[in-house]
Amino acid sequence: MDFAAAFPKATETEWRAAVDRVLKGADFEKTLVGRTADGIAIFPLHPRRADVAPVAGARGANRWRIVARLEDPDAERGNALIHEDLLGAADSVVLAFSGAHHARGFGLRDASPGVLDAALAGVHVDLIAVRLESAPFGGRAVAEAFATYAKRNRLPGATLDVDFGLQPLADYAVTGRLPLAFPAILNNTRDVIAHLQEQGFKGPFLRCDGRPFHEAGASEGQELAVVIAQGAAYLRGLSERGVALADIPAMLSFTLAADDDQFLTIAKFRALRLLWSRIEEACGLEAKPVRLHAETAWRMLARRDPYVNLLRNTIATFAAGIGGADSIEVQPFTAALGLADSAARRLARNTSLILTEETNLHRVIDPAAGAGSIEALTEEIAAKAWGLFQLIETQSHEGDKGLAAALGNGFVPEMIRDTRDARVKDISTRRTPITGVSEFPNIAEKPVEVLAPIKVKLADVPLPPMRLAEPYEALRDRADAAKTKSGKRPTIFLANLGRVADFTARAMFAKNFFEAGGFEVITNDGFADAEGITDLGALIAAFRAAETKFVCLASSDVVYFGPAQEALGPEDTLVEEAARRLAKAGATSLLLAGRPGKYEAALREAGIGNFAFVGCNVLNLLDILLGAAGA
Repeated sequence: MDFAAAFPKATETEWRAAVDRVLKGADFEKTLVGRTADGIAIFPLHPRRADVAPVAGARGANRWRIVARLEDPDAERGNALIHEDLLGAADSVVLAFSGAHHARGFGLRDASPGVLDAALAGVHVDLIAVRLESAPFGGRAVAEAFATYAKRNRLPGATLDVDFGLQPLADYAVTGRLPLAFPAILNNTRDVIAHLQEQGFKGPFLRCDGRPFHEAGASEGQELAVVIAQGAAYLRGLSERGVALADIPAMLSFTLAADDDQFLTIAKFRALRLLWSRIEEACGLEAKPVRLHAETAWRMLARRDPYVNLLRNTIATFAAGIGGADSIEVQPFTAALGLADSAARRLARNTSLILTEETNLHRVIDPAAGAGSIEALTEEIAAKAWGLFQLIETQSHEGDKGLAAALGNGFVPEMIRDTRDARVKDISTRRTPITGVSEFPNIAEKPVEVLAPIKVKLADVPLPPMRLAEPYEALRDRADAAKTKSGKRPTIFLANLGRVADFTARAMFAKNFFEAGGFEVITNDGFADAEGITDLGALIAAFRAAETKFVCLASSDVVYFGPAQEALGPEDTLVEEAARRLAKAGATSLLLAGRPGKYEAALREAGIGNFAFVGCNVLNLLDILLGAAGA
C-alpha cells in the first residue's frame, strides 16, 4: 500500500511560503543557509537527484576493513593488544614507528628484527592488511625492514597486503623541509618500489595523505586538493623516471581524515573518487577504483569530557563508511590523552563492527547516491578542490613544480592558515561549539586511564597540527592548577534577578560560559518574592556567603532595565542598583549576562566591567577572568 498517496504532494513553493511565515520577515539566507569553510552554501532543502548513478569505484557491498594501530613503544605489550584487536574482528594493522607524525610521540622503537618479531609474534600477517607509518622520510628503511621480516618468516611478498606508506610530500608538509632535492627523492622512491616489486610485493607503495593538512585546519576542498596534487606529482615523477604510466595508479593509496561533520565527510570521500578518476582520464588512463583509507580526525578529539569523543567517532565512522572508505581506523576516545588501553581500543574497533554487522551500512553501494544535498555538496567540494589543485599545479619554486613548489614557496601553508584562523575565531566565539568543552562542560569529570600520557611537542613548522578544543583545555588546565595550589577552584557567583522564568535562560548560558574556563559557578533559585521583586539584601547575603570576588548578573532585559528600587535618578535601573550594592559588598569583577546595548556607559559607571553574550570572544574574556583570579 502506498501510504504517501493519501497525502497531497507538497511543492517547493508551498514549502517556501510556510517557511516565510515562520521566519516573520527574517532573511531566508542569513537564517537557514549555512556556509562551509570553503564558502559553499548549504541550503535547507534539495530535490532528489534521480539522474545520478553511484560514484564509480565505490567500495561496493563489502565490509570496510577495521583497522587497529600498533604504536606501543613496549613491543610485547603492543603485541598483546593487537591480538585482542584481531580476535575482536579487526582485520588490518597499522605499524607505527617512533617519530611517525600520527604516532603522537609513541610508536615502535625501531624496525629492527627484534622489535618486529616481538610486535608481530603470533600474528598471521598473510591473513590481514598491513599499513606502515614511519618517521618523516624514514619510509625507505621501514619498508626494507618489513620486506626483510617477511623473507625471514618465509612470507612471499605476493601473498601479503601491505601499504608501504612512502609519502615524501606529506612528510615535507609535516616537517617543512626536504632532506634532498625533490628529484633525488623521487629517484630513491622509484628504486625502493622496484626493489619491493622484485620481492613480489604488489603495493600500494606511495601514500597520498590528507591528514597533516586536515590537522592544520584545512577545509574539505583544500584537503582534497593537496591529496590529488600528491598523486599527480607521483604520477608525473615516476613516469618521467621510466615507470609505465598505466602501472602507477595501482602503486598509490589515499588517506583522508573523517570528522564529525557527517554530510561534509560523506561528500568529501565521494568527491575524492570523482577527482582522481578525472586525473586518470586526463592522463589517458582507464579510471580504476582507488584504495581509500579513513582515519577519524585528530582535529575533532578533546581531552576534556573525552567520552564525547565516542559520539564524534561514531559520526565520523558512519560518514566515512557511507562515503565509500575501503578501510577505517577509529582513534580511541582517549587518544588525545595518551596511549589507549584495551578498553578504549575495544570501543574504537566496535564502532565499525556495530555499524557493519548490526546496521549493515556496508551492504549498499554508495547509499548517498541520489540524495540531493549530498550530491550537491559532492559536486561543489569537488569543483572547489579542482580549482585549488589547478592553482597548486601552477606553482614553481627552486626548480620544483606542483605541490613540492607550493609547499616550498608557502602557497599551501598560507592557504590553510587563513582557513585555520577562521576556525579559531569561530571557536573563540562558540559559533563552532564543542560539546563537553565550550558547551556543557563537566568540571567535576573523573580522570580517564591511559597506558601512558601523551607528550606534546611544539614544533616550529609551517603546518602545525591543531585540535579544536585546545584553547579551552588550556583555560581549564589553568583553573585546575589554581585549585591544586590553593585548594579551591576559581569561583563566580550568579546574581539572578527577578523570577526563575526571568533569569533561567541567561543563568544557564552564563553557567556554561564560565565552566568552559574551569570556573565553579554558584547558582541559586533567585531572590524574588511572590510579586517578582528581587530582595537585594538576600542577594547580597548570598554573595558574601559564596566567598568570591566574581559576580555575574543574570536576568532578562525587562528586569535588568526596569526601575531601581532605590533610584539615584529617574533613569536608574535595577541592574545598576544591584551592581553598585554588589561592588560595595566586595565584588571586584562584575559581569552582565547579555548585550549592554545603549546602556553600556551607565552599566560600566555602575561597576560592570565585562559582558558575556552570544557572539562575544569567550576565550578572551575567560582569559581575563582567570588572570584576575590569579590562575
